[in-house]
Amino acid sequence: MVVPADLPHPLSLPRPLAELPAPAEPSRTDVRVALGRAADGTLADDPEHPATLADATTLLAARGEELDALLGLAAARRDEHLAGEGRPGVVTYSPKVFVPLTRLCRDRCHYCTFATVPGRLPAAYLERDEVLEIARAGAEQGCTEVLFTLGDRPEERWAAARDWLGARDLSTTLEHVEQSARAVLDETGLLPHLNPGVMDLVELQRLRGVSPSMGMMLETTATRLWSQPGGAHFGSPDKEPALRRRVIDDAGRARVPFTSGILVGIGEHRAERAQSLLVLAESARRGGHLQEVIVQNFRAKPDTAMRGEPDAEFDAFVAAVAVARLIMPLGVSVQAPPNLAGDLDDSQSAADDQALLLRAGIDDWGGVSPVTPDHVNPERPWPGLDALRAVTGAAGFTLSPRLTIYPRYVREPNQWLHPDLVDPVIALADQQGLARPRQPAAAR
Repeated sequence: MVVPADLPHPLSLPRPLAELPAPAEPSRTDVRVALGRAADGTLADDPEHPATLADATTLLAARGEELDALLGLAAARRDEHLAGEGRPGVVTYSPKVFVPLTRLCRDRCHYCTFATVPGRLPAAYLERDEVLEIARAGAEQGCTEVLFTLGDRPEERWAAARDWLGARDLSTTLEHVEQSARAVLDETGLLPHLNPGVMDLVELQRLRGVSPSMGMMLETTATRLWSQPGGAHFGSPDKEPALRRRVIDDAGRARVPFTSGILVGIGEHRAERAQSLLVLAESARRGGHLQEVIVQNFRAKPDTAMRGEPDAEFDAFVAAVAVARLIMPLGVSVQAPPNLAGDLDDSQSAADDQALLLRAGIDDWGGVSPVTPDHVNPERPWPGLDALRAVTGAAGFTLSPRLTIYPRYVREPNQWLHPDLVDPVIALADQQGLARPRQPAAAR
């Protein structure tokens, strides 16, 4: 296994990032100057002139004509990315099912409705047979991916989790994840994608044997949102930014194709948002493992501590998508969730917002499931594939399914895949490394 030499030591946290003051609002001239530097192509690929925090922070303030110009630059960068990946004009999505393995968590994120308490659940975890039932339903509908969504190490907070695991001779949640993912591989042929939260290098290497890809959102580098009362992540040990930065770098060391991203609108200011994107871009360059970056907008949910907070302002969110595209190295996909766009009761507003996200440079819509809801955002139904295909087509792109692992990693299986996973991945991949067409059972 080749280990990038310049990654931090795996047993230490990355050096702390400086706390950033809230930036002043830039003038339109400031934004135009930053746009000029972005147009020169120096934000992502020139090692002598890397993107600066000042430029990225300024571009995040683009509005009106300047925002239109920013979107144009990002769209051109996306098209360059797609050409380099061998799929010009193709925007992707992953046909998947979601497995909420456990909704217990030791963290207390103030915007989350996924995590709950034992008394509100029929059981602390899904049984392996329940996982397989969901996976088989996905296989019947032509899915290729099983996304394992769960809370961080609930056994360290909840006796119900410890008791459930102990009754099955399991010591940790991650053991249950590993065994369930292996059962999915062996019995359905679908590919697990694991989001179990914070892991160390040994755990990443172990789970690499049952999952072609994994993920964990960075969310934000703003330590104050974790350390200060009232912050979105206060009381959540696994949301310490330095800890999450280490996990993302460790995934590169373990040669795991990885998904990460940021949340927009959880209390961070523009400089902190820019810093978060720069951290992800730097990790992508060091490890070569960051296959996609998700830029996700905060939507307030009832029954949470942040239920009274405003949703992320959409122009600010779109600007963040565009800046992410300009900052990320070529080869890193940029994704935005289609079900968080628009108003719930207005399909046209959703289509309009999705079209704007395409203008901002995304090349992937993430997972869309014909079987299961988005368990993290259950109040936001998935768009129908026909509707998503229409929006994508109107923007001049073809919508195509992909695997949980992106084509560039499919093409280098000996470097990026555990030997046990090469055949399962190749069995589902077409010649481009995207997903081989799979018809729902009713259409076969």
